[in-house]
Amino acid sequence: MKNRLVEAIRQLLIKIILPLRKKKENFLGQFRFSIEFRISLQYLKLLLINGAIFMAAISLLYYFSEWKNCEKKAVAIINQFISTVEEEETLVNLYEGNLPSYGEREHNLSINPYYIDGISFKVYDSSTNKELYNDISYDITEKKKILNKVYSEDKVGDEPMKLIIYEEKKAANNNITYKFHFQYDFAEASSKLYGLIINVSIVYLVLVYIIIRRGKKSDRKLFQPIYEMSATANKLTVNNLHSERLNVEGTKNELKDLAMVINDMLDRIETSYESQKQFVSDASHELRTPIAVIQGYANLLNRWGTKDEDVLMESIDAINNEAKSMQDLVEKLLFLSRHDKKTLKLVKKRFNMCTVVEDMVKETRLVITNRKIESPILQNVIVYGDKQALKQAIRVFIDNAVKYTKEGDTITITCENKSGDCVITVQDTGIGMTRKDVDNIFKRFYRSEHVRNEKISGHGLGLSIAKLIIMGHTGKIKIRSQFTKGTTFTITLPRRRH
Repeated sequence: MKNRLVEAIRQLLIKIILPLRKKKENFLGQFRFSIEFRISLQYLKLLLINGAIFMAAISLLYYFSEWKNCEKKAVAIINQFISTVEEEETLVNLYEGNLPSYGEREHNLSINPYYIDGISFKVYDSSTNKELYNDISYDITEKKKILNKVYSEDKVGDEPMKLIIYEEKKAANNNITYKFHFQYDFAEASSKLYGLIINVSIVYLVLVYIIIRRGKKSDRKLFQPIYEMSATANKLTVNNLHSERLNVEGTKNELKDLAMVINDMLDRIETSYESQKQFVSDASHELRTPIAVIQGYANLLNRWGTKDEDVLMESIDAINNEAKSMQDLVEKLLFLSRHDKKTLKLVKKRFNMCTVVEDMVKETRLVITNRKIESPILQNVIVYGDKQALKQAIRVFIDNAVKYTKEGDTITITCENKSGDCVITVQDTGIGMTRKDVDNIFKRFYRSEHVRNEKISGHGLGLSIAKLIIMGHTGKIKIRSQFTKGTTFTITLPRRRH
């Protein structure tokens, strides 16, 4: 039952509060408020709330202090009354009862010296319930009770609003118990407090205004780095991307961290842009060569190739080879483009990698007859991946081994099962690589200087594509190479854990 009630209340609040919050957001969304204005508004709200709480606390403490002061005066009045009663009884005994008793005579207000301070009281003999003294002129029996012992009456005409605290006390003298009813009139105290609150509020509002003005200047100084960031970012173009960076000097807070993050982002953008420019430049260069060759042979055929059968066949072979080279380059570029655009899809399934490697070894031996192709270890190992893509990647390593070796060199290809992981090794005894080559070998269009000097054909894209495929299978590639001694590529494809 309780849970249902809580849920009902929650649903009711959702129906009421959420629409109001949405309306508020829609209304405020029509306006564009700066961060400075929002912070100043928050300052103002907090200061006003704190000011209101402070005024309320001061008022309560003031009333509490006045109440305690009135209680001290009430104790003094009780002592004064008891003392007067004792004196009167002494006189009665002295004159042997010829004087009337205390309750039968009239008394002046000297018994209540605090009447002018708003303290009035009446006293009864509790045994006879006879009223002995009464200077209360304000009846609270039909007045509004706002708290325990506290009564109030709204302002009437020129009279101030009444605020009365009512208390009962008892005192005993000579086996007689007296009951006292005190009323503390806080009208004058409230008037003083009201004037004090007005004056303090005026001073506080002036202070709030000064704080907001000072705070706004401080906010503007605080947000100066953001303005500078915005101005710098607005000036960024392709032409000055390498030179324009956000200034991080002089700031020691989160804005400095933000500026450093943005600068790092700009560095990455610049690197990516330069890489893209280099990619386009290299691709254009690689395409320019076969196009020039095809155009040259086309011109040759146009002049006299149709009459000379040798020239005709040479031109046809050259054009065919260059067309295949262009097709290979375009396919590689398309592969890289699909990868960059996140549209490259790998169709993965389980298969035995040993069979794939074994077929590739046979194909290599058939095509390449002037190299020693060895495969001492070919173990069965199940791999979860894209069979054609992995075959393409391994073919890159084998083709490179063939390309960078000479007649009579040895190429060793192995496939091992190491605790379920597939480890493929392609080792050659070719020209090897320098440390610089090893560090840059997977970059697009990168080709070693001594490779270019040897005029070994290639585009410098194969290893980039192979790395993307292996990484797409969460694999690893390890290179071990020694210049003029040979190179070993070790590809590790982890076992699928699920």
